Amino acid sequence: MRDIKTLAYVVRRTNYGEADRILNLITPEGKMSAMAKGVRKEKSKLAGGIEMFSLVELNLHFGKSDMATVTSAKMLSYFGNILTDFNRMELAAMILKKVSLAAESSDAPEYFKITDSCLKGLNEGMDLRLVESWFLLNFAKILGEEINLYRDVDGEKLKAGERYSFMASENAFSKNPNGEYGEDEIKIMRLSLVSDLEIVSRVKNIEESLPAILHFSKLASKMI
Repeated sequence: MRDIKTLAYVVRRTNYGEADRILNLITPEGKMSAMAKGVRKEKSKLAGGIEMFSLVELNLHFGKSDMATVTSAKMLSYFGNILTDFNRMELAAMILKKVSLAAESSDAPEYFKITDSCLKGLNEGMDLRLVESWFLLNFAKILGEEINLYRDVDGEKLKAGERYSFMASENAFSKNPNGEYGEDEIKIMRLSLVSDLEIVSRVKNIEESLPAILHFSKLASKMI
């Protein structure tokens, strides 16, 4: 038996019995399941601390079963702005779903980090194209499907001043004078894979490159 305190995002809640809920959680330690007993009762002390789209601090007790029991819950941040915009809510739900499924087979702490960055960005009003592309690029990286952003199909270094197309069949860039990817797009994608979303959002005139970057990130995600 053991007790732990952890940060968490609730990615799914399932009613159980008359007043309980089973919670699927993404934490810095990986994905966990926990039982919140009596949480659906009117005066439950746990209810306010296990909302969707919120960063929470949980105390969990692990007994003989694999499922923990929530002994206390404290909401640290509630991202209510996401719920005021359907498109933001839809993107947030997609992120939670993808992370939840991928975390079934991996306890990589990066899942918590990208979930945290994306939900904060969505709540703060960041461009949806930026949040989605940053997420998809980093999600692919965690799964080991990172695209080579340094060399083309012929093994040559990607050069400043050149334009490129992305060849999905080759999983690489190819020189094309009319290609949609240039120096700016490639630099931003490289930065996205080594920096937090908030840092990438500060890039000057990034909006001009977002259509191409989002298109690329969606192409890359289809190969996962």
